This record gives sequence, C-alpha cells and structure tokens, in this order.
Amino acid sequence: MTDIDARLSELGLTLPDAPAPAANYVPYVISGNLVFVSGQISQNADGFITGKLGAELDVEAGAKAAATCALGLLAQAKAACGGDFSKLKRVVKLTAFVNSTPDFTDQPKVVNGASDLLVAVLGDAGRHARSAVSAGALPQGVAVEIEAIFELA
Repeated sequence: MTDIDARLSELGLTLPDAPAPAANYVPYVISGNLVFVSGQISQNADGFITGKLGAELDVEAGAKAAATCALGLLAQAKAACGGDFSKLKRVVKLTAFVNSTPDFTDQPKVVNGASDLLVAVLGDAGRHARSAVSAGALPQGVAVEIEAIFELA
C-alpha cells in the first residue's frame, strides 16, 4: 500500500470506481509527465449530488460535494498511474465549476472542499493552482464539476 492509499484509509475515505466517460471523450490524457483528468461531477454512493448553490445548497453542502469530485479525480489519477499511486508526484491545477445562482459569490469556499481533501491526502503535493467559477447549470444538475492536471513522478 502506498502512502496515499494509507492516508486515504486513515481518513476513512474510499475512492470511487474511476467511471467511464458518458460521452465522446476519455477520462484522462497523459502528455509527457502530465495527466489531464476530465471533469468529475459531484456524486456519492447514493447518486448525483445535485442542486444550485445559493438556492437549494449552502456553502457547507457545496464543499462536501466538491470533496466527492476530488475523490473522483484521485480515482482517475490512480487509473492513469496503472493503479500505482507512487507514480503520482503532485496536483498541478484544478478548474472547478460551481452550479450557482447569479448572486452567489462563494465559489472559492465551495471548491475549498476539494482543495482541502487533496491537501489532507497528499500533503504539500496536494497544493495546487486553481480556478473556481460559477456555472448557470451543470450536467445532470450536479452541484460541482472539477477537472485537474496532475504531474507524474
């Protein structure tokens, strides 16, 4: 078990299955030493986490939804590494989309749910550049979608 697998276990976190794409794209692309992971949507064992921030969902619920996206990103990164987290060097960048009302302005606080989880699991290797933007709607009505760039060792 790698340090990342051990840390996930210590935190009581389980990675979801790395889902296959729902359309004509691939879940990740490796270019050089970078892995570009397609957007992962907010979902858990009960299904999609849906709703609009500033209407049905508050910042805390949004941050929890963003954390599920981070787990999906890690699952895809692990798949890109052939199941071997020791090949993962760091998170480089997140681009996050938050399904929110026009007057909602706390997108960064929502996306902290993903950022905090990545740092908790990966330590300094989880620190990353990031964008957190509002979206008027997201696929399946999900609350959050996040894509990532990882660096391979």
